[in-house]
Amino acid sequence: MSDRYQQLIETPPGRFVSKQLGLPQPQRLRRYEPGQALLEGPALLGGDGALLGPVRDTLTAAKEEAHDDFREGLRYGALVFDASGISSTEELRQLYDFFHPTIRSVRPNGRVLVLARPPEASHSPHAHTAQRALEGFTRSLGKELRRGATVQLVQVEPGREQNMESTLRFLLSAKSAYVDAQVVRIGPGESETPADWDRPLAGKLALVTGASRGIGESIAETLARDGARVVCLDVPQQGDALAEVANRIGGETLQLDITADNAPALVVEHLNERHGGVDVVVHNAGVTRDKTLGRMDDQQWDMVLGINITAQERINQALLEGDALRPNGRLVAVSSQSGIAGNAGQTNYATSKAAVIGMVHALAPELAKRPATINAVAPGFIETQMTAAMPTFTREAGRRLNSMSQGGLPVDVAEAIAWMASPASGGVNGNVVRVCGQSLLGA
Repeated sequence: MSDRYQQLIETPPGRFVSKQLGLPQPQRLRRYEPGQALLEGPALLGGDGALLGPVRDTLTAAKEEAHDDFREGLRYGALVFDASGISSTEELRQLYDFFHPTIRSVRPNGRVLVLARPPEASHSPHAHTAQRALEGFTRSLGKELRRGATVQLVQVEPGREQNMESTLRFLLSAKSAYVDAQVVRIGPGESETPADWDRPLAGKLALVTGASRGIGESIAETLARDGARVVCLDVPQQGDALAEVANRIGGETLQLDITADNAPALVVEHLNERHGGVDVVVHNAGVTRDKTLGRMDDQQWDMVLGINITAQERINQALLEGDALRPNGRLVAVSSQSGIAGNAGQTNYATSKAAVIGMVHALAPELAKRPATINAVAPGFIETQMTAAMPTFTREAGRRLNSMSQGGLPVDVAEAIAWMASPASGGVNGNVVRVCGQSLLGA
């Protein structure tokens, strides 16, 4: 569904009136297109930690310009500050000294990255305190940035600098258009540098559940664009739409109710016998059955929990026990903002999506031993058939109550999943990243 308010303010009269009334000013977001440059302007680097080396290498490989000195009047595509060396609250002044004169030089749709260490990896209580302070800084800065610019905090465990490139390429690029004020942790893991960064999933097999429409359809399309062969799974009732998606991206279909008793075994059998295993599994299938708890019936509770979490747990167990997940495999789940912040009328849905987050945190250490990873995205307001059916006021509130003042698109969720699914993202494990334009609800 189109955002008519955004279309209105892009006209001169609409822009004038909305500014006079102090109404939201959503910026048309720059989203990824094949062949697109990483940035729209040079990057300015600052800080004296140990993490700028990988940033310079990434920018050089992407043929992007990087500066060490601020140049008045120049519009920057990115500001990158290495705060990993800050070890006391007094040293937090370095943030002000770098960003105060430069922050207004960020271009529309620009990127701001703050690089850090996980607080618990600090060598002293003072350093721990200072590194934890960076989260408050970045979340607040995200609420100050305008015109589609974003800020992220990237925490890199000591000795894991070699795992940074995939995350840097995602967060600096237009692929992260609707990801804002998030904390991403990079740790141990096996990262494979792709031969072609435009097709990092070349030669990989991916399974996407709920792939017949909406976010699932976009996930399948994006993984195929990145080179994967995609198995598109959905219920038999969606067979025609599922076949259309699979045919369009050169994939295949698997019609299956994932809540069926034999579903996990059938999934493993299909993947092992036809493909010798799978590299990427995206748990996207999900439903809502919204009612306040006192008015909710048994079926509405059981259906939502059964599809949104229990089926995922059963399939994961079958994949691991059946050795269907190949080495350096990727599991990616779709949680929700509701699983973090809660939502009236969604006790069943929020419970299931919070459980997805719990599943990610619980399985991450186990999968790291295989080696493999598990992560989740938590979408906020995304423009889909479901949100188009909302009452007008509820829909408009969802669109405006975030730092971007607009809803996201299914492709925004898909791009984040493609980053997590990349063989170069071996250091990204146990992360839950919101794709919500920094919603004002929840964390």
